[in-house]
Amino acid sequence: MTHQIQIAAKSGTFTIGGELKVNRLGYGTMQLTGDGVWGEPNNPEEAVRVLQKAIELGVNFIDTADAYGPFVTNKLIKKALHPYNEDLVIATKVGLTRAGPNDWRPVGRPEYLRQQVEINRNDLGVDTIDLLQLHRIDPQVPLADQIGELKKMKEEGKIRHIGLSQVSVEELKEANEITPIASVQNMYNLANRESEAMLEYCEENNIAFIPWFPLATGELAKEGGPLDKLAKEHDAQPAQLALAWLLKRSKVILPIPGTSSVSHLEDNLAAAEIELSDEEFKTLSDAVTATK
Repeated sequence: MTHQIQIAAKSGTFTIGGELKVNRLGYGTMQLTGDGVWGEPNNPEEAVRVLQKAIELGVNFIDTADAYGPFVTNKLIKKALHPYNEDLVIATKVGLTRAGPNDWRPVGRPEYLRQQVEINRNDLGVDTIDLLQLHRIDPQVPLADQIGELKKMKEEGKIRHIGLSQVSVEELKEANEITPIASVQNMYNLANRESEAMLEYCEENNIAFIPWFPLATGELAKEGGPLDKLAKEHDAQPAQLALAWLLKRSKVILPIPGTSSVSHLEDNLAAAEIELSDEEFKTLSDAVTATK
């Protein structure tokens, strides 16, 4: 497997906030929990192996959140990888509370956000969080209060860069007036491009765009569909081509496919070696419109 060492580096690089250089194909930890993103993983040892293998294969950008578990994935990261490699960038999130499996509730009160930042720092074992993302804007709390508290903690040295998740262009612009926003994490994939305007704004302003749910392929992957056909031509899996499409779509996109198994991780990262031609990229892009 020597050819797989540092395979993630073949996805190219992006510098978050003009400071944190990462390989574009990263890893998301949400699946390293129990059902409903609740509780401990079914196989904790495999979860540790997945994280360690990701690093071995060149991943140096990991996305996590205190809400995953809650308080499960950050501790797994620390157990598996601490002390961290100097080039590893860990992005985490605050702003949600959990009341049970698949239950997510935004809480953006400044004191809560501060508490969660401190818990993230402790669970990850870091003094400064590389990239702290607001998991969701709380509609009950002024945005200025939420971003303002994160800005204070950045000035205190507890946060290096600030990001947003599941936001509109208007909300991003409003937040950017308070403090520089280094990243946006919105749903975006081959089959769902409702955040196209946001992606274009991020491109224009060199903001990292982190698509969550990056592997969704919808009808495109069905037998005989355009994704299935191209996958066979590349001797690859539809999910790998979906990731290759994201990587080609924009240089600011940082896909973070998640998995709880080493073999699936290796499959996902192999997407870094797939190069779609302009014609193949257009075929897949146009196919989405055709299926709607």
